[in-house]
Amino acid sequence: APEIPATAREIGRLISDRVSDGSTLQLGIGSVPDAVLQLLKTRKDLRIWTEMFSDGVLELEKLGALDTEIPITASFIFGSHELYDWLHLNRRVRMLRTEKTNDPGQISKQAKMTSINAALQVDLLDQANASRVRNKIYSGFGGSTDFIVGALHSRGGQSFMTLPSWHEKTNTSKIIPMVTEGVTSFQHSYVVTEQGMAQCFGVSEEQQAKNIIYNAAHPNARKELFEAAQKMGLA
Repeated sequence: APEIPATAREIGRLISDRVSDGSTLQLGIGSVPDAVLQLLKTRKDLRIWTEMFSDGVLELEKLGALDTEIPITASFIFGSHELYDWLHLNRRVRMLRTEKTNDPGQISKQAKMTSINAALQVDLLDQANASRVRNKIYSGFGGSTDFIVGALHSRGGQSFMTLPSWHEKTNTSKIIPMVTEGVTSFQHSYVVTEQGMAQCFGVSEEQQAKNIIYNAAHPNARKELFEAAQKMGLA
């Protein structure tokens, strides 16, 4: 497994602090999910209902952090040979068609459903672009939209949209005034960057924009974003 970057570790720390015992997790593959899982080793009775998972779930199983009464549910799995050996004929793991695991109605039935997904850009209206760069498809957004909706309808559920605040190669902010690419999701519980966590659900759009600017955006972008918010009638 590759080393987890400092940005992903900080995002993982912020999210893990809000995950309580008995939560149901949806985590994909990548440095942020890996960082979150590493920080949940002391939790108890965690559950997994996800489109896919990797080796981090096996580590939680070894440490006794998962609820052994509830099957681990997924549609596909990607990881090490050790993970595959553990999966073989393992009745703890239940594999279902994606139409079932990604059904928002089924997802919403999971206790404290906690959805953790990533975006390429997020704007001041909490709209996320998770698939396109310069109008070209960069990545599929997978089941993120299904799990966002399901988590927000779950009792005690929450949806986290994660991304670095700054694009190092282009030296630009990933928090922008308005997404101009295709919008893949909107209205999450929180937008999380290495700068902090911005509450989005349950507040006015003006407060939402303020939270995103001052809690999630990079300091170098905040003045420009606030001026954009004023022009948009959000400040």
